Amino acid sequence: MSQYYKPNRNPNYSYGGANWTLSRSKIDLFQECARCFYIDNKLGVARPPGFPFNLNSAVDALLKKEFDTHRANGTQHPLIKAYGLDAVPLKHARMDEWRDALKRGIQCLHKQTGLKVRGGVDDIWVGKDGKLIVIDYKATSKDSKIESLDEEWHRGYKRQLEIYQWLLRQNGFEVSDTGYWVYANATKDREAFDGRLDFELTLVPYTGSTDWVDDCLIRLKACLDSPEIPAAGSDCDFCAYRESAGKALQKAYSESGSAPKAPITKRKIAKQDEKDKEKPVTAQLF
Repeated sequence: MSQYYKPNRNPNYSYGGANWTLSRSKIDLFQECARCFYIDNKLGVARPPGFPFNLNSAVDALLKKEFDTHRANGTQHPLIKAYGLDAVPLKHARMDEWRDALKRGIQCLHKQTGLKVRGGVDDIWVGKDGKLIVIDYKATSKDSKIESLDEEWHRGYKRQLEIYQWLLRQNGFEVSDTGYWVYANATKDREAFDGRLDFELTLVPYTGSTDWVDDCLIRLKACLDSPEIPAAGSDCDFCAYRESAGKALQKAYSESGSAPKAPITKRKIAKQDEKDKEKPVTAQLF
């Protein structure tokens, strides 16, 4: 098991536990695959995460420093000026709290379900009309200029902005329907690396709708309260792998006549009565 993955969490951080909250990423997981969401939040076994993208984190940190300078001075960032947007980075006493995705973020209690929902935003700007504008930072490296996000896999990015808009509205703020991605695109047209990357910054608008959120949370709560394990997502590679691997391993154990062994570390040997010893062992793997 790698240092990045701890599959079995403390029950206090699963649904029903004292420390459980519904994060923006968990809502997105439910939309993607209800079964993986259930296994994670109800049964306490999380999906293996992707390895952290430290370059992306570095870009986020540097962008925040840049925009924080303009936030403190009440001035426009050059990118905002270049796109003719009449807005400045929001100066608010709770900005650090709202940007803390791991522990705090923007929070609200959803009245219809009693769920505590939270999400950590990258940035918030404010327009001349006083409405808040949700901003999300993204980094990549593509040959073409990034001016729109229209691929199927961009749906998660769009839901992300919409959840932040919804959370801010639940906290009583007026929020613009249009949010933006600040996209940092690493260019590859230099003759050599020379120990640096050059990025082209673009501002990509998206007009979101939060109409889906309440219904989604009601269905999500029903899923958590149900004793039945939900169906796998139609495009979920994790569920497809679990099912295929489970069947293959059960077949292999059946043919070899051996039972699966627990890991050597943390193995627990329990005493069984004679009746239990006579029962055939069946591997339950998926």
